[in-house]
Amino acid sequence: MTEKNELLQSIIEGIQEKKGKNICTIHLKGMTGAVCDYFVICEGNTPTQVSALADSIDEIVKKNTKEDPIRVHGQQLAEWIAMDYGDIIVHIFLPELRNFYNIDNLWEDANSERIPSID
Repeated sequence: MTEKNELLQSIIEGIQEKKGKNICTIHLKGMTGAVCDYFVICEGNTPTQVSALADSIDEIVKKNTKEDPIRVHGQQLAEWIAMDYGDIIVHIFLPELRNFYNIDNLWEDANSERIPSID
């Protein structure tokens, strides 16, 4: 498994560990204007769950890949937390903010994949 695939799988594992919902990966590599290779987008039902999802991603990524995020924004309100891992940017939303900002559809031409939630 390549390092990027291991990072991507670790991020998804962290989301699924805390029951994150509506997980989507968007493959941006090679797209004009893309700032990274992948977006990973998911949601939590409450600010507490959004925060727990970010903590879980951080913990599992560190355990599996020894990587830390370059930056993490939004932890104080925990309504939309963005975690920057360089080639992969993770967006963790409350459902109403995800609908409002609609970043899932900013890159309509990119390949996207829905990842099953674990209930």
